[in-house]
Amino acid sequence: MHDSSPATPLPLQKPATARTRAAALLRAPLTRRAWAEAAYCLLALPLGLAGGVLLAVLLALGAGLAVSLVGAVVGALVLVGCMRLARGLGALHRGLAAGLLGERVPGPAAPRPGSGVFGRLDARLRDGAGWRAAAYVMVKLPVSALGMYAVLWWLTGLINLTAPLRWGVFGQDAGSGDVGGMPVLTPIPAGSLEVHTFAGTFAALALGLALLLLAPWATRLVVEADRRLLRALLGPSQLADRVRDLEETRALAVDDSVALLRRVERDLHDGAQVRLVAVAMSLDMIKERLGEAGDAGQGGRLGAGGRSEGAPGPARPDQAHDGASPPSLDLARVRQLVDVAHHNATEALTELRDLARGIHPPVLDDGLPDALATLAARSALPVELTTDVPRRPTPAIETIAYFCAAELLTNVIKHSGAARATITVVEESEGGVGMLRLRVTDDGRGGAAVGLGSGLTGLVQRVRTVDGRLQVHSPEGGPTVVAVELPLSA
Repeated sequence: MHDSSPATPLPLQKPATARTRAAALLRAPLTRRAWAEAAYCLLALPLGLAGGVLLAVLLALGAGLAVSLVGAVVGALVLVGCMRLARGLGALHRGLAAGLLGERVPGPAAPRPGSGVFGRLDARLRDGAGWRAAAYVMVKLPVSALGMYAVLWWLTGLINLTAPLRWGVFGQDAGSGDVGGMPVLTPIPAGSLEVHTFAGTFAALALGLALLLLAPWATRLVVEADRRLLRALLGPSQLADRVRDLEETRALAVDDSVALLRRVERDLHDGAQVRLVAVAMSLDMIKERLGEAGDAGQGGRLGAGGRSEGAPGPARPDQAHDGASPPSLDLARVRQLVDVAHHNATEALTELRDLARGIHPPVLDDGLPDALATLAARSALPVELTTDVPRRPTPAIETIAYFCAAELLTNVIKHSGAARATITVVEESEGGVGMLRLRVTDDGRGGAAVGLGSGLTGLVQRVRTVDGRLQVHSPEGGPTVVAVELPLSA
């Protein structure tokens, strides 16, 4: 089914309702994530305070000595030590984030080596990752203070929850003679709050509950800011990430082209070449048969008297007994050889045609929507196709999108047990850049994942060669949704 009307891909997950949001708000103080984030803010304070103060003092000392004439070398050595210290502190912060937050930031590349003493010194002073780690340690000082303030929401909430108990234990009631009331703690400076009656302690308890409901979100704000700083300053730089990604995609593209060439060579060697050799052998055998029959049918040479041996003349009595009779042509055997040669030639042409179609499907000559319509029409499973591609992608992108759709549809037929499938191809804009989004959905049993032998790993590698992405959402019981995102031009 081919529908060219615009369509927006469905999200992989259902949007949260107001009830689920309210339930998440009430459960937030009891979740492991909330307590882990509070513990992270609490433990990051001494590490951030000690590391930040020490590094700030050493940086100030090294910079002061470096600008002086007498201590320039000593100052440079101190700054080099600061880079080493910053890298070490950055590793500690990455380890703490990985252990409590599950935020695993890859470490930066090692500083480049230099030649000679001054070359190594210059390389250490130009260590961009070290300076970024130093920037993180310095910025971590105020962030740690904010994290401790977020933890204060937890502490004040827990203390206020014990207000009725403290009122009874410490005897702060109307007959105790206390002039002042019992203080109520708040994380926001709002003057002194006190309760003077036992009933008032329940208002403090309600305030404690409210603070506990808000405390996880206060620590989460600080932690999210810290996550961004971790990724930006303690991991590889964006340029290094881009270079590494380009190196990986280049390697994938080279491997993919080598695999394609090997497949073409194997198919030619094991298929068409074998059949063409068989055709040549059959034609040689036919040639030999026809040659033998022709030599036996004619006299071949002139006799001694100048007359052809095959010409009619008076017969001699001994001619009937000179030798054996000339062999007759076996037409049945010749026909069999011709049939075999014809069959092999036909099979070779078919294999060459299939091989050419595997390199570049001819159906793509009319564009991706028509090619997918042909693919859906030939499928053994009912397929609903929706396309909205106003601008035609480049041939390389069309080829990748077509092979992704064909491979995913093959997976649906072979492995999912689905009754029907849906293919959606739309063009969308992301940051002002046109993107081609392909989505294949089926109502099968689910459980599909990259790396389980379903061909998804190869598709991931193929789309990465053009900076594309592939996502799989396939819970047990289905449905399975595979989304492929490709640029419009490679």
